[in-house]
Amino acid sequence: MSNYSILEGILLLLASAVLVSTLFKRLKLPPVLGYLIVGISVGPYGLGLIPDKSSIHSLADFGVVFLMFTIGLEFSLSKLLAMRRTVLGLGGLQVLLTTGLTMTIAFVAGSQIAGALVVGGVVAMSSTALVSKQLKDQLELTTPHGNNAIGILLFQDLAVIPFLILIPSLAAGDHHIFAQLSHALIKAIIVMFGIILIGRKILRPVFHIIAKTRSLELFTMTVLLVTLTAAWTTQEMGLSAALGAFLAGMMLGETEFRHQIEIEIRPFRDVLLALFFISVGMLFNIATLPAMWRGLLILLCTMLVFKFLLITFLCRIFGSSNTSSIRTGLILAQGGEFGFALLTLAMDGQVFSYHYNQLVLGALVLSMAISPFIIRYNQKISKYLEPKGIQQNAAETTEAVANTAEGLSDHIIILGFGRVGQNIAKFLAIEGFQYVALDLDPVRVHKAQMAGERVAYGDSGNIQLLSAANLQEAKALIISFNDLPTAKIIIPQVRREYPDLPILVRTRDDSELKELQKAGATEVIPEALEASLMLAFHILVMMDVPVFRAMRHVKEMRNNRYELLNQVFPSEAIDDLNIVTGSDKEQLYVVKISSKAFAVGKTLGEINLSDIPSVVITAIKRNNIRVPEPGPETEIKQGDFIVLYGIPQELERAEHIFLQGK
Repeated sequence: MSNYSILEGILLLLASAVLVSTLFKRLKLPPVLGYLIVGISVGPYGLGLIPDKSSIHSLADFGVVFLMFTIGLEFSLSKLLAMRRTVLGLGGLQVLLTTGLTMTIAFVAGSQIAGALVVGGVVAMSSTALVSKQLKDQLELTTPHGNNAIGILLFQDLAVIPFLILIPSLAAGDHHIFAQLSHALIKAIIVMFGIILIGRKILRPVFHIIAKTRSLELFTMTVLLVTLTAAWTTQEMGLSAALGAFLAGMMLGETEFRHQIEIEIRPFRDVLLALFFISVGMLFNIATLPAMWRGLLILLCTMLVFKFLLITFLCRIFGSSNTSSIRTGLILAQGGEFGFALLTLAMDGQVFSYHYNQLVLGALVLSMAISPFIIRYNQKISKYLEPKGIQQNAAETTEAVANTAEGLSDHIIILGFGRVGQNIAKFLAIEGFQYVALDLDPVRVHKAQMAGERVAYGDSGNIQLLSAANLQEAKALIISFNDLPTAKIIIPQVRREYPDLPILVRTRDDSELKELQKAGATEVIPEALEASLMLAFHILVMMDVPVFRAMRHVKEMRNNRYELLNQVFPSEAIDDLNIVTGSDKEQLYVVKISSKAFAVGKTLGEINLSDIPSVVITAIKRNNIRVPEPGPETEIKQGDFIVLYGIPQELERAEHIFLQGK
């Protein structure tokens, strides 16, 4: 058994994490599973390379803190208040019923009250670190089942407090339990409201001051200070450190610095989170496995099935669909990191024997080891688990989609009706094209339907719903949401049935371009490319490059990138602004007057267009007001749009005169 220093131990763990993460990525396996295997292997019960796990575990706990901070950035106070029914109602019932039923079973099996409470608490808790990370990676945090899972996990973080008080007190025979619980509850309310109040009143002005220094180091240090201060505050008050980090993240998530903060904190989160899962693996004594594998397997299966059924049942009671309820149950079926803290208290209070402690611990570790697979494939598993007899919701959903799309042909199907989907729908409506959209957000769907939009609630990955939307009569399919796993499910299914149907896919970048095209996507539109083109266009125009020339650069870049545009717009046949080289066709053209333009402050009569009499000024647009046929006395101001009419070559000359005076 080696005796490494803390630094040497961390280096060994990081090297192991890099190797295992690379291997598991290549094998398309969840890295979390690899980290657990590393922990079991190098820990005191494996190869013994790191006999002292306490120092590593203390450092690794920061991984959960930073993870919950970034999860908080995804939320806002208004969203959390909107989720209060899920957090307090669904989460509260889940913890209460799971603990109560498990304790009853433990009593029947002959356990004492302290031991029964430990088992109840261990089974009630799920892994905040594992579930949050996996859902975030799979872009499922804001889905109905994702919201359910996060709401329940937040209440579980709060529920740890009474467990941490009750278990040592019961083990020691303390009779002042309720006084301690009341005191803890008051402290919890005070500290939560304190963090929220300070966050809303102080954090935004502080970050404005920090941002003005233009110091990235100072910005990063401030983010770390805020995160760790909030975590320390809640921990000192007897709450979960992760809860304080979540509240701090939620407050900063309402500021304009949210995205930059997430970028700065991500490296710390990912590295420390890997150490956390390794430290969890180090707790399990694999040498005890041969002697207790039957009991461990029974306990593991019982816990997974029991939690799955209970959580699914509660979600249905609270109004979730069958599919969302089953997916929530699958996601939260495993044990959690707070279970390890409860087992440690049980060992310190001699509530359990070593053998029984390792049995429960083994079930926890194994549940966390298989959980990444369950979470990754929760959608597929839910389709097999949903009973045939209660699939009336699916039939009703299919019928609702069919009713929404009734009578449509040669239409466009839009999958996802968020901001991108809504913008696409507006352009289609302007040009007179019919469309139908599917979305999984019931509130958004309801509002859209109230506004008269053809939008229906439904899972875009369900080919039956797409068929109900008259997919066979559609002219194109647009995947407007940024969810690659779902897109990879949709595209092959549609392509098999309709090989000639155009499929357009929105993505964040080009990283999955080849894979999506291989799956059957007609065109892949990355946000990063389009954002860069628009930024380039605007900066060129701001630098007084003529608009038609800046737009031509953008068009050339698009033509080089998009195969579809190359087919539609070969060479210079058509231009986005209708400036067509060598064409004699008269057309409209708009000149934007910048602050440095020659024409600023001059009247239209003072602008010498005598050499190009074929160019006519048809209108001026100022402050969103269009003035047709302006007179020669009209003064030109910065920000005006001059609408010209003429042939392309002379329009180009006229723009030069307005902008440069020649």
